[in-house]
Amino acid sequence: MNIGEKIRNTREDLDLSQSDMAKLIPMNQSNYSKIERNIQEPNMEQLRRICQILKLDPRYLLDLGEFELISVDDMKLLADVKELIQKYKTT
Repeated sequence: MNIGEKIRNTREDLDLSQSDMAKLIPMNQSNYSKIERNIQEPNMEQLRRICQILKLDPRYLLDLGEFELISVDDMKLLADVKELIQKYKTT
């Protein structure tokens, strides 16, 4: 099962429409639909919001095993991305 199918199945289990999800993320419904159809990948913030709204573990969506480790380089990259997001949120 791909990421879009996992998101769609969980959303449907929670009786949420695509429009509801798009409003909660927030993004337009057309782009949200593309995520569920695997035409478009969610960006980091969209992925974070989808996981929060649907109460999903990102490792499940990304097919990461419970014991897979993130490398030090990956952690540094994630920290850098988080710092950039914070920097541009406040400007």
